[in-house]
Amino acid sequence: MDFFCYHRDRADSLALRMELLEDHWSYMDGFAQQMIARGPTVFGDEEAPTGSVHILTLPDAAAARTFAFEEPGYQAGVYRDVMLRRWRNDVGRTMWEFPGGVPESDGYLVLGLGAPRPVGEVPAVPEAEGLIAFGPLLSDDGERWLGTAALLRAPSADAARATLPRSGYAEVEVHQWRFGGRS
Repeated sequence: MDFFCYHRDRADSLALRMELLEDHWSYMDGFAQQMIARGPTVFGDEEAPTGSVHILTLPDAAAARTFAFEEPGYQAGVYRDVMLRRWRNDVGRTMWEFPGGVPESDGYLVLGLGAPRPVGEVPAVPEAEGLIAFGPLLSDDGERWLGTAALLRAPSADAARATLPRSGYAEVEVHQWRFGGRS
């Protein structure tokens, strides 16, 4: 099963996050073979981290919860909350297989959240040139659509937002995003 995990940073946690960076990377190294995509969300010209995205394949929901809540930054209080949802890899590749290259300052995470509906009513994958990863956020049993998560390259936040249709979402968030992992 694939899972989308988004740890959102707590205000004023940057120093602690940086102190734990090697612990975080070492922890993630243990999941390298299962990773579909990973990387921080950032804000501003200095690209201050605001969160950490991981999309990966794990055996079940219990393993996903263990992954999310045993992460060193979570254990130490870096994050204010965690979004953990089943996910489906509708483009069928990892971020490392994306033919468009590594995003510079043009990487985005787009999260669209909507009222639950049957999984058969999932929005189709858009024809977007910069699409790195795209898939539905699903209920724990995989039977209901709850939203969509996309990683992409786009010229602006507005262009990234346009990846999802205007209707069908109660809320859409757009975050700057960078490829993650060891340099």
